This record gives sequence, C-alpha cells and structure tokens, in this order.
Amino acid sequence: MSPATGVGPVQVAGELVGSAEVGPYHHLTLAADGVAERFRPGTTVALRVGSGERLLRRSLPVHRARTAGAHGSTVEVVLEPTEPGLRWLADAPVGTPLDVLGPVGRPFALPKEPVTCVLVGHGAAAAPLFPLAERLHERHCVVHVLLVAATESRLFGALDARRSTRSVTVVTEDGSVGQHGSVTTALPALLARVEADVVYAAGPHAVLHEAALVAEVHGAWSQTLVAVPDGCGTGLCLGCALPVVGEDGVTRMVRACTDGPVLRGDRVRWDDLGGVPADARGAG
Repeated sequence: MSPATGVGPVQVAGELVGSAEVGPYHHLTLAADGVAERFRPGTTVALRVGSGERLLRRSLPVHRARTAGAHGSTVEVVLEPTEPGLRWLADAPVGTPLDVLGPVGRPFALPKEPVTCVLVGHGAAAAPLFPLAERLHERHCVVHVLLVAATESRLFGALDARRSTRSVTVVTEDGSVGQHGSVTTALPALLARVEADVVYAAGPHAVLHEAALVAEVHGAWSQTLVAVPDGCGTGLCLGCALPVVGEDGVTRMVRACTDGPVLRGDRVRWDDLGGVPADARGAG
C-alpha cells in the first residue's frame, strides 16, 4: 500500500516548501506524501524539530490540506513561536527536510444531517476550524463563526472565515476591534440568535471550558479541540493525559494527542486538568 492510500497516520520524510510570517503567526506549508490524503478536520501533524537524536516533536493542528499542487500533496500549519522548538520551525528556511507524522488523533465529528453550527476560535488556535467550516458547508449546515483574540493584531482569519459561513462575529478582549468582551460575554447571545445545535471550539483550555459551559446551558452539543503539549504528539509519553468522563459515567485519563485532540466539551473535567482525580479509573 502506498503512502498516498489507506487510513491512519504515516511517517514520511517531508519538506518545508513554504513559510510566511503574518503578524505574530507563522504559516508553514509542508510537502508530506500521504498526509493530506488522510486528513480530516481536527487532526494534527507531529513534526520533529531540530537535528540530532534527542529532540522531540511538536504537534500542530492542520489548517489546510491539498492533495495536488506544484509540490504534490501538502499540509499547512499555523504557529506562534513561543518556545525554542516552535521558533526553530518558524526560522527554518524553505527546503528544510522535516520528519512528519500525521494525521494524528481524533477529528471533529460531522453532523449526519444539516444543522446550525457555531465555530469558536481564539487567536491562531482557530486555524483548524477553517477546513471544518468547509466540510460543514458541503453538508449544507448553516455555519456561524465567533473569532476571539486579546487584541486586533492577534485575530486570525476574520476575512477568510466569510467564505464558507453565514456570519462572522469578532470579539477582542481589549475592544480594539469588533465587540469588547470574551467568549463568555459574546457566545450566549450568538447561540440564542442563530439557534445553534452544535458548538465547535478551538483555543486555550479556559476558552474551551467557557464554550462548553455556554453550549450546555443553551442545550447545544459541544466539541473542543484540546491543545497537545510540546514534546511528543504520538501517544507514547502519556504527558498529555487529561480526565474525561465516559458514557458509563467513569472518569478515565485519555491522551489529548491520540484519543483527542477533539473531545466532547461536556465530558472533559476542565477544573481537574493538570492532575489525576482520585476517582479516575487507575488513579492511585
């Protein structure tokens, strides 16, 4: 079976074929045979950074996937270089070889019938919501987007979001553009206005928690894309485990990278992140 067919992640020798700095964010385009063909919105790629045998991977959600082009099949990721590994990726010149593993993880679940959806994204974490909006649009869902950022300069994709959506609401925490507020202040009115059935969210844990709570109060189903910590992204290290309540009511520790990154918002025990609850199966 060739890398361009089948299902599940593949590990390939990829190449950085595009790099662009847009405000505080960097857009990287990777040629990685077979990854784009397997991509589903919400999944990630785990990129090995630097050189040598001891360096670890960085897990990044896919922003765009194309199965044909000048460089063959490619995937695009968006990052903010907040630590050395991400800085290495941001500074890497076009042509840099990259070890790519992907797509990794559980994608967003798509509705079987047309429904009204609200997509909530914070800063560059909103990047994986754009291919999701396109898939929902293809299924004749009504899509509304809420983009939130600390300041105007940190907003991501406000113009692009209009291509596959019914409406775009912009909120900044400092009031520099759009509404002044947060997910908590803006989302309830939006859900009530559009009568949303499903909320999809991507951002920091606090934003995901807020979106899940607001969705639950509104009676909407929520899916949240949980960020995967630096260092692995393959499911081996167990460093990204978080407590999630199963259908049977039992809390289990699941891996954000492979059991997620997309998880039901009402099932994650947000207040217990960073630890292992005493009632979690296997704890102690």
